[in-house]
Amino acid sequence: MAQIKTLNGFRDFTPDDCSVRNYIFSTWREVARRFGFLEYEVPVLESTELYLKKSGGEIAGQLFRFEDQGGRDVSLRPEVTPSLARLVAARQREFQKPMKWFQMGQCFRYERPQKGRLREFYQYNVDLVGEGSLEADIELIALSIEVMREFGFQQGDFIVRLSHRGAWQGFCEKYGLVGEQATDFMSIIDKWEKLNDEKLAEQLSPMGINKDTVQSFMNEGADGNQDLEYILAGLKARSLEHYVKVDLAIVRGLAYYTGTVFEVFDLKHNMRSVAGGGRYDDLIKTLSDGAVDLPVIGFGMGDVVLRNLIQETPRALIKMEGSIRQDAPCDVFLVIADEEKRAQAGMVATSLRDAGIKTDFPLSSMKIGKQFQRAEQLHARLAVVIGAEFPTIQVKNLNERTEQTLQYDDYVAEDIKAMLATFDTGILA
Repeated sequence: MAQIKTLNGFRDFTPDDCSVRNYIFSTWREVARRFGFLEYEVPVLESTELYLKKSGGEIAGQLFRFEDQGGRDVSLRPEVTPSLARLVAARQREFQKPMKWFQMGQCFRYERPQKGRLREFYQYNVDLVGEGSLEADIELIALSIEVMREFGFQQGDFIVRLSHRGAWQGFCEKYGLVGEQATDFMSIIDKWEKLNDEKLAEQLSPMGINKDTVQSFMNEGADGNQDLEYILAGLKARSLEHYVKVDLAIVRGLAYYTGTVFEVFDLKHNMRSVAGGGRYDDLIKTLSDGAVDLPVIGFGMGDVVLRNLIQETPRALIKMEGSIRQDAPCDVFLVIADEEKRAQAGMVATSLRDAGIKTDFPLSSMKIGKQFQRAEQLHARLAVVIGAEFPTIQVKNLNERTEQTLQYDDYVAEDIKAMLATFDTGILA
């Protein structure tokens, strides 16, 4: 029988992969909470109608879409924003405004797998609902910068490219682009840096516009935009201005954006987009047929391109590896030097685990040297030797190669906790 392989664009997560994923999740969660955001979740399966109406044409062609046993047209979520808008439209009266919410979960898009893009990925979404002032825009952009810095990226590693849909709406009005033609034009701008001159000319020609006209607007169209000037001033007040530049080439491809839009770009590896978002002030109103009208700004960040970028940036990689080592699966490894004391080793393990100490030991007879090797492989900080002298035990510091003799009693767990507190493990004495 042929081996069954993982579907193209999908991943298995080994324990090592889960360690990386958990590091990314914990960093995302920590920064969001630092800014006062609350965690939520929405279903991974939604009515297809939600995405067809609210996300735009590109995503419609990327849906994992099927009919369920009840005959309903459903899709795995390709993004979270429409689900958030649906939830807020239905239940916003239950929550104080502004609603500062974040979530982390799997999304699915049927697109060609490539570096930084898979068909399944985890996405971090941070949204601020019910606040229309530009202070919300500043807060979300500042949060996106803080996330990058928390992963170990510095000025020069990334840039936030800031733009405004209003500027392009003015351009469309000037050149008579309305309805679908305006939407098509925005799609061209969204792909501007990926299309060659020939393709640009071909796509712009039916609209009566040439590349030079558009490029000239990109270079000068942001001048005097009061919203962008206010946002830049607010970020400067937070000493974050060096992480941001105005760039009208950013419009975001999704149809629901209305005002400020931005993307976080890697500066050192082919200018990849790491995160992106903006204002979508009309989406909840549209979903609720006008019953609920709340402004929203948010952004999303995927785990695939972020993980690639971390692995390609030595500073960020060292920080991630250090964090993973600190969260090793084992703080204390019990070395059973005398098999007749195995029951006592189990007793010690229970005492330490009851005290919240991650403890492991060999489940079958093993040479002492192999046991110490296993302790190293598990990144244990301490090895506790259980031998013929029990209740006397030897506690060995595996980093400093020092040891200490203890008596097993009611206080041994506290003594070992105190030793672990000398490491940067997060365990408090």
